[in-house]
Amino acid sequence: MRTQPALPAPRHWRNGLLVPGLLLLGATSATAADRVVQHFKVEAHPVVTIHNPNGTVTVRAWTKSEVMVVSNQATDRVAVDAEQIGNRVDILTRPVSETAAPEDLRTDFEISVPEDAELQIHNDSGGVNVSNVLGDMNVETIAAGVDLEDAAGYLTVKTVGGSFQCVRCAGRLEVSSISGNFRFIDVRSYYVRAQTSTGNILFNGEFLPNATYRLKNYSGVIEVRFSPGDSFDLSATSLKGQVHNEARLNPPSHHHFLPRFGNALFGTLNSGRASVQLSSFDGTINVLKRN
Repeated sequence: MRTQPALPAPRHWRNGLLVPGLLLLGATSATAADRVVQHFKVEAHPVVTIHNPNGTVTVRAWTKSEVMVVSNQATDRVAVDAEQIGNRVDILTRPVSETAAPEDLRTDFEISVPEDAELQIHNDSGGVNVSNVLGDMNVETIAAGVDLEDAAGYLTVKTVGGSFQCVRCAGRLEVSSISGNFRFIDVRSYYVRAQTSTGNILFNGEFLPNATYRLKNYSGVIEVRFSPGDSFDLSATSLKGQVHNEARLNPPSHHHFLPRFGNALFGTLNSGRASVQLSSFDGTINVLKRN
């Protein structure tokens, strides 16, 4: 009988011990030792949760009734646990070594979901990118920036120092941060509430009838871009900062409380169909025409 040649030891063996590997549930394939692909069949409106301490999380919508998770690990000191319970897929990154440094725990994800999926994402550092997902979404980060594109539903984002950008988003948006900057570009949302302590806020979107837009910071710049045909009722106050305005406003249609100190601007553009409320402590507020 011919003796088969010995196979090389797997990379997860170290000094004769097996390092705990990945918990893989669902159909799985691996194209490299640090890259794993997992597939989960789901029904309508699945819930996908992601907990990742370090790395980039990219989520894109597709037409399949399936969640595909592609994970790329920086080292073998981190593992990815993925589990499906009913119509919910939970993805968790965890260390497998007590001596792992923060950079050892980096895992980058590329996740494909049905467009009606609900997302719950916790990512400490790195970045979060979501496109074309129409379900509700909750994102919490520490230093990771958040970029949403063509998203809808009820969107809530909380960061400590991460920036936020939303391009062509719709639905309801609630965003808060300590020092992150916010950018709302071409949004079509009926409710936007954005608050950051020391960051800048830019809003360059459509003012929908009967919609509400509340932008607030402690310091920094709040900038709102408008077109002559827009219609909104404006309230802009900065206690110790400046308020600059390029809109030809009519006198307000209802009474506003006038602050004793600081700068304030009240008025209506056209018929005032939307409500725009801007407030800052010592930041600058700019209401400027679109280029």
